Amino acid sequence: MENQFNPLVTIVTPSFNQGQFIEETILSVLNQTYKNIQYIIVDGGSTDKTMEVVNKYGDRIDIIIHENDKGQADAINKGFRLAKGELIGWINSDDILYPDCLEKIVVLYNENSDAAIYYHSINNKIDELSNVIKTYQHIIPDRNHLLKNNYNVVQPGSFYNRTLVEKVGFLNIENHYCMDLDLWLSLLKYGSILYTYDKPHSGFRIYSGTKTDTGKEKFLKNIYSVLVKHGAKCYYPTIWRRIYTYWFKVLIKNMIVR
Repeated sequence: MENQFNPLVTIVTPSFNQGQFIEETILSVLNQTYKNIQYIIVDGGSTDKTMEVVNKYGDRIDIIIHENDKGQADAINKGFRLAKGELIGWINSDDILYPDCLEKIVVLYNENSDAAIYYHSINNKIDELSNVIKTYQHIIPDRNHLLKNNYNVVQPGSFYNRTLVEKVGFLNIENHYCMDLDLWLSLLKYGSILYTYDKPHSGFRIYSGTKTDTGKEKFLKNIYSVLVKHGAKCYYPTIWRRIYTYWFKVLIKNMIVR
């Protein structure tokens, strides 16, 4: 282990045509109170002002990749394979981390460096102007909870044991929506999960045009396939009720729009 009390943490930002938001994302990483960070940006060939913004901070970003990729998971994997940190994670180019997010994660890591996942249970949903829409708490005690009760994971501000991420083979690039859920379920076969519960540490941006918003049916199908892959059974009524209720709402909404 490099230094248990001051571990290197790798943060990857995958991006594609998010020029309106990415500067705030970049600054949220660069302005962390914890400074032992390797920061990698992997851009999938943006044609808007994204690279102009990225290059503005080029002297403070460790690695910048600007090339076509096979989607978000592929971009993240490119960064993960270059990661040197004991902990690794990603922050999407429209989300933000609050200043002490990483500092709190490292406290958890120093308490138990053998866990698989470290995350913040309290976070904010924010709008296009970064106004807080809602503050929510999401407790995920173990793998069974994701399979049987609630498949929702907390992606912004979550960090992973790099050794275990390598062991499970990184992200599955076939998952265009639920690569985070698939990763969590894979990692939790080999380690535990630790979380904070004091205050919000990230902002998850909600606005029309996001991938999840525009592809809800595909998102649900991806959830279904990931859960089945990891062993969710037909006799887990809570999880399937959640999926089918959401699916029904999406169908009704689509019928009204049409």
